[in-house]
Amino acid sequence: MVIATRNADKVREIWDILKMGGWELLSLLDFPTVAEIEEDGRTLLENALKKARTCFRETGIASLADDTGLEVDSLGGAPGVFASRFAGENVSYADNNRKLLDLLKDVPEEKRTARFRCVVALVDGGGERWVEGVCEGIVLRECRGEEGFGYDPVFYVPAEGKTFAEMHPNEKNRISHRGKAFRQMAELLRERRDGE
Repeated sequence: MVIATRNADKVREIWDILKMGGWELLSLLDFPTVAEIEEDGRTLLENALKKARTCFRETGIASLADDTGLEVDSLGGAPGVFASRFAGENVSYADNNRKLLDLLKDVPEEKRTARFRCVVALVDGGGERWVEGVCEGIVLRECRGEEGFGYDPVFYVPAEGKTFAEMHPNEKNRISHRGKAFRQMAELLRERRDGE
């Protein structure tokens, strides 16, 4: 299968979640001739399906794609589908975190609730399928931790008492939105394989 991304951090995280499934996983890093896929959908599902469809069309190999958004309640669900480019195009993780923390600087603790939502789409010769994973949390006032990427240093999971960036990758994958979504997808893939 091909994971329809060139984000090395995401590839590593997805590989850690799926590696027990017995599949050979590639990514768009293995297909440099495939053009960059513009994420111009209005929803996470639209973006995930577009990436998986394009990847399958270009490679001829079963393709998985995800799109993930951080939905902050006090910002009306923003950044949402624009999470990776919240502070603009070609920005760093730190730029996005700075903008988010600046927008929330006057928001009290009890109103800093948020969730990560991840939609994973599969496109192959058998059609299209998708699943969703969600992880609830709170946006802190400052970054904490060195692990992970993206908004992980500011996303605090009360049930764990840590930010994603303070968790070991295996710990994060156990509870995260992406971990939940890709485990559901792995189960769907197993069922399809066993049904053949």
